[in-house]
Amino acid sequence: MAYQTVFKRYELKYIMTAKQRKAVLEAMLPYMRLDKFGHTTIRNIYFDTDNYRLVRRSIEKPVYKEKLRIRSYKQVGAQDDVFIELKKKYDEIVYKRRETLPYIEALEWLVRETPFPRKTQIGDEIDYFFEYYQTLKPRVFLSYEREAFYALDGSDFRVTFDDNILARQEDLRLSGEAWGERLLDEGSVLMEIKTSGGIPLWMTRVLTQEHIYKTSFSKYGTAYQKIIGDDNAKHSRQMFIA
Repeated sequence: MAYQTVFKRYELKYIMTAKQRKAVLEAMLPYMRLDKFGHTTIRNIYFDTDNYRLVRRSIEKPVYKEKLRIRSYKQVGAQDDVFIELKKKYDEIVYKRRETLPYIEALEWLVRETPFPRKTQIGDEIDYFFEYYQTLKPRVFLSYEREAFYALDGSDFRVTFDDNILARQEDLRLSGEAWGERLLDEGSVLMEIKTSGGIPLWMTRVLTQEHIYKTSFSKYGTAYQKIIGDDNAKHSRQMFIA
């Protein structure tokens, strides 16, 4: 299966109640459909330096920030494909570049035991990212339940709903179960609007009617603030096994 490898778009975030989510879903009915993946449990492993340089920088809300993660859309086996994603944000625009590998090959590459098996620009960029930051290792597992919708008009306008957002520092495996500390209050939902252009009038209307306002929310940043902080002693608890 061919996957998109390069993204450039705005990503706008909104935290809402279940009631507000229902209103937005009703407004979306004539314009959007659930994508081919349907309801998924997304698993991520975030990489960072020994002193959490990447996430600490992100929390400061700079003009430019970047992160690296490995992601799957299900509980994977050794030969299942996963995504290695280099994500950058500059002046409110998100740039995401990703490669796809079987899980076992991704592990071997990302813990620097083997080179990337293909010669690609994105692979070279990720290798440079490791060389630049030097002490990158898997630091946090983060999972959530997602429903993703695409626009029927053929545009790149997308909407996702994430709930049951969980994070942990132990058992850092995409092949394991999804569990951890909850990052949002019970009943809260994170909606993201992803688009390279503007927001349709019908969406603007329902956001206004339901008093839903754009917010700043980073899953990894929130995980750092809630479960890590400056307690570097937790490093010894980490596991990164297939």
